[in-house]
Amino acid sequence: MRVLLTVAYDGTNYHGWQKQENAVTVQGELENALSKLLKENITVRGSSRTDTGVHAKVQRALFEMDLKIPLSALPRALNTFLPDDIVVNNAVEVSENFHPQYSVTDKTYTYKILNDEYPDPMLKNYTAFERRNLDVSKMDRAAAYLIGEYDFSSFCAAGSTALSKVRRIFFASVTKKENIITITLKGNGFLYNMVRIIAGTLVDVGLGKKIPEDIPKIINKKDRSLAGKTMEPNGLTLAEVNYEE
Repeated sequence: MRVLLTVAYDGTNYHGWQKQENAVTVQGELENALSKLLKENITVRGSSRTDTGVHAKVQRALFEMDLKIPLSALPRALNTFLPDDIVVNNAVEVSENFHPQYSVTDKTYTYKILNDEYPDPMLKNYTAFERRNLDVSKMDRAAAYLIGEYDFSSFCAAGSTALSKVRRIFFASVTKKENIITITLKGNGFLYNMVRIIAGTLVDVGLGKKIPEDIPKIINKKDRSLAGKTMEPNGLTLAEVNYEE
């Protein structure tokens, strides 16, 4: 039986999603919990490889098992074996041709920035911090230029193994509620550090270092040095992953 889990986690204490030797990861914790619960060695495949310190509201994870407990009971049973900063909240059966990455139709990421005079220790694990005033209206105008299908090489970190740098962005916005700025990006996929580099570029726009109309030029040049810095990981959350079925 092939089962797709929906997983949420606070990534603060983990070296990312992907299992590594001598490092605590979300995938590693999930596989350990499943193996203990089902009393067999379980391997999971995730929809996204989040980095160290990155969070997920909706991560998807596929595994195979012999049916031993009803799927409706699986999340609650599994959570008893997981640390409290990882929660499984859904389990569904999927078909043989389902793939946790290749079957994805769209993913949504959010990046949050605390824009205030002082940092907030309660938010430090979940937001970047910027003391200087950011022009959210200009940032939102700049984000609109990202919508469409482009080669996003300018927003891809070195070390990417992607064969193609072409991605489609369906939705991009920058909003502010009280002192929290939220960058939201929905696309068919994202390159290595793409969202964090876009966030850094939009911060440059908010500070007046760049103008919204610079975004198409940066995209067209396919030159990483023209985009902004890679923002720190703690402000990033994988918010949604959707599939064809």
